[in-house]
Amino acid sequence: MHACDFFTCVYVCTRDPSPTEMSVEPWASPQDQAAAEHAQHSTHALPAPDQEQHPDKLCLDSFWSEVETIRQGSGYADLDSTRRDSRQSEEGEQEEQWLADAGLSTLISEDSGDVDNVVLLSTLTRTQAEAVQRRLDSYTLSLRKRNKPAPRDVRDIFNSPIAQVRTHDIPVTPEHQRCAPKEEFFITDVAYCEQAVIFLKQAKLPQLNMQRRKEDGTLPRVVCPKCRLGVTRIQDLSHADMKKVRQLALIDMTALCDLLELEVKRHKTSKRKIPESSLFGVQLATLLENDQKVKPNTTTPLFLQALLSFLEKKGVDSEGILRVPGSQSRIKLLQQNLEANFYSGQVSWDDVSPNDAAALLKKFIRELPAPLLTAEYLNTFSAVRDITELKQKLHMLNLLILLLPEPNRNTLKALLEFLSKVVSREKRNRMNLWAVATIMAPNLFLHKAVPSRLTEGSEKGQAEKAADVMRLLIRYQDLLWTIPNFLMSQVRKLNENSNRRYQFYDRRIKNLLRKIHTDSREKPDKNTSELCRTVKVQVGDLVSGTMEYQLNINSRASDLLAQFHRQFLRSPENGKGKMRRYKTTESRGPHANLSEHCLDPDTHLLDLYNNNPGGEWLIKAPSFPSNTPVQP
Repeated sequence: MHACDFFTCVYVCTRDPSPTEMSVEPWASPQDQAAAEHAQHSTHALPAPDQEQHPDKLCLDSFWSEVETIRQGSGYADLDSTRRDSRQSEEGEQEEQWLADAGLSTLISEDSGDVDNVVLLSTLTRTQAEAVQRRLDSYTLSLRKRNKPAPRDVRDIFNSPIAQVRTHDIPVTPEHQRCAPKEEFFITDVAYCEQAVIFLKQAKLPQLNMQRRKEDGTLPRVVCPKCRLGVTRIQDLSHADMKKVRQLALIDMTALCDLLELEVKRHKTSKRKIPESSLFGVQLATLLENDQKVKPNTTTPLFLQALLSFLEKKGVDSEGILRVPGSQSRIKLLQQNLEANFYSGQVSWDDVSPNDAAALLKKFIRELPAPLLTAEYLNTFSAVRDITELKQKLHMLNLLILLLPEPNRNTLKALLEFLSKVVSREKRNRMNLWAVATIMAPNLFLHKAVPSRLTEGSEKGQAEKAADVMRLLIRYQDLLWTIPNFLMSQVRKLNENSNRRYQFYDRRIKNLLRKIHTDSREKPDKNTSELCRTVKVQVGDLVSGTMEYQLNINSRASDLLAQFHRQFLRSPENGKGKMRRYKTTESRGPHANLSEHCLDPDTHLLDLYNNNPGGEWLIKAPSFPSNTPVQP
């Protein structure tokens, strides 16, 4: 491998350290076992990709067989007991926990000050701020019912000139583009809740409503126009900035749910006895903590990596993989063998059946002590099935992915990547997108710790809705694991406000300082078209040199790295294609608005400089995460 392959370009952003009726039995009756096995082994071909508008009977039979398997599994016999263990929060607790997760708990604390609140509220759009106000009103009402003093009046904060924001001009997709049968445009520059406001207004206009394309069950190609600052993926930001992304994503998701009239309630699960097992039934965070002692910086469980690696080699071409059941006796022996010998490396995969391994994969997912999609958001994921518009479904899923804890998000991503590979080999394994989605949906959306309404009502209709959410996760996973541009802008603004906190203490000097900052921004650079930036080059923890780079309106991050290759590594210019990502590290400085940001190669550097002139640019060897699949 060429030496340049070990380097990436880093952008260092410096700043101060600073429904249906509830049925008595929500589980549908399964098909006769013999009939199910006959269906699973039949040679009936699944629909071709261009014809897969709805799941066929074989898919639906497999769905309910999977539901019955889960129901008969360990811990599912007493559903009433499960419901007793999982309770909804008491009145007021929901709102209190929501405000804490959104970084707004100071709004209801006795010793809170305006400054902390204004810093975050100043980044919100009007619809997002209204969602916060609704949670505060609900919390206040619950206190009154319990005869407790209400929190201080926060109207002054919301009416503060700093907290007031203008509603962004939303680029509405032309109607002829919205009617295109095979392509949708996914706009991320504007808050999803603000887009919903515009869409709901348009939907009320009969002349526009008549022209809307009806949902036919097919999934179009979704195009996400790339802005000049490039695409930001979840792994491109620091933990500190990702925490802020999650707070803002929670506010936007809640506002979106309010607009779409989706009722999503969190559930609290009781603490359960920790099993003696080393692999199955173990919390993801605990499993990763143990695995990192063996392989530092791993982001997904080592056992899951080994299992997926085996299935990718031996299972993706197996007909009916995931659908055809394995042998229960062999599965039990394999599980026992893995529990006892996995970490010692004494497990042989040579004689393992792909169907047994696939059954073990599903068992691992559903036996997690808490749902992979988390107890807090499992029902919100399920509620996506009731949203009509595809783009709004994707908006909701995108925000929910951002809200997942890192271990859950990384594990879900590894699972979805494998399922995508299964779908790509449909001609060999006869498992198209609908088939994979219907068989996997119960394993993700049904969990003993959280009561679910996913299988209530009409069997066919509910099975299709459950599978629909699953196939969206599989089909659009690359899109869903990106951070929308509007959240990136809000995080930048939040950091800028945090760096200028002193402005919020004395309103007498606020306007003067604002005028100074405005005047400084209006002054043109001496020669913007010939701006020169100093780029640091770092090897390990030490800065080993610098490089001067001339900026112009067409300069991109990939061009900067190409110059580095020529100047430092004497490599051909085509080497820049191998350097896919740029990374940043935090450094002390007074004016930057992000602490760490891995740049897209297509990032326009002049736009980046204008958005964050206080940031330092750094080229360094990347710290690759240790998530390379473990070889079985």
